[in-house]
Amino acid sequence: MQIWVDADACPVVVKEILFRAAERAKIPVTLVANQPLQVPRSPYISTKRVGSGFDVADDYIAGQVEQGDLVITADIPLAADVIKNGGAVLNPRGERYTEENIRQRLVMRDFMETLRGSGIQSGGPPPLNQTDRRNFANELDRFLAKARP
Repeated sequence: MQIWVDADACPVVVKEILFRAAERAKIPVTLVANQPLQVPRSPYISTKRVGSGFDVADDYIAGQVEQGDLVITADIPLAADVIKNGGAVLNPRGERYTEENIRQRLVMRDFMETLRGSGIQSGGPPPLNQTDRRNFANELDRFLAKARP
């Protein structure tokens, strides 16, 4: 099992939670980004720098993920690809994307994109708060407990 992180937009606090989990559970975590990243020295934590461009990191992750891997991303199309490939997905707020809910998320994302394209300002998501951090850490722990009995 491997954890892949869509690192370009992943909040620092989420990365820190992942670093601690990698050390504690001895699970490899790879951060994928199109810019250099600073990570702690660890046999369990690595980075993969991909070229710049639209969805380059997403495409790399989708091409690498295997059955049982976990991907950390808020990107809905990437989440759909990962689920299709047998991986699990957790967003930085601690919400699991699953076969049961990903279609609805794609539809809502496309709807919001259409609204923005027509000039309607929808704003972005609220900043990550303490509850989001706790939810992420708890859901990550639940996933790791099930994955590695």
